[in-house]
Amino acid sequence: MTIWAIVPVKPLRRGKSRLAKILSEEERSILNRSLLIHTLETLTNINEIEQVLVVSRDSEALALAREFGARTVQEDGTPQLNTALERATVIAQVYATRGVIIVPADLPLLTEEDIRTIIDRAEDPPVVVIAPDRHEDGTNALLISPPGLIEYEFGPNSFEMHCERAQKAGARLEVITLTSLGLDLDLPEDLEIVRKIENPKVSQFPIP
Repeated sequence: MTIWAIVPVKPLRRGKSRLAKILSEEERSILNRSLLIHTLETLTNINEIEQVLVVSRDSEALALAREFGARTVQEDGTPQLNTALERATVIAQVYATRGVIIVPADLPLLTEEDIRTIIDRAEDPPVVVIAPDRHEDGTNALLISPPGLIEYEFGPNSFEMHCERAQKAGARLEVITLTSLGLDLDLPEDLEIVRKIENPKVSQFPIP
């Protein structure tokens, strides 16, 4: 299956604003950059992914993405995440890709095996594969085949809404619950969990 990975990225210096009480702007910028590099390294090493497409309004993030051979889309203004993803999906459709996988750039435990597990479950479309966050509220990875099959609902309660979208579209729904995919860095408590994990992948992140 031909897959494009779409990675939405907030401005590196403004992202993770809910960590502002415990991390300075510079610390958050360095952390966001490290997370993006980790995401790009992971995705570009997967043969099943034909192209990585990074969507952001941050020129620094886009320049970094191009260093890894990713395509980039620079958003103007402050578009909503779901609108930006819809625009990126249209670009993928132009290249006749059979599926898109949305991977946020804030998953410190993300592995190549995680992504391959999702792709393996995406045979025989139409299909929607969802990896929820550890609270089963948000969506930490979403594969849709064919692209455009459902509308994006990233935001509060997105896991349930994406499931409902898939069912209404008549698609086969696959839910994958993995500890590594369930942890996204969003709140101080998430950062505390990462600090306690003894894992070489985690030690690369500059977490004070």
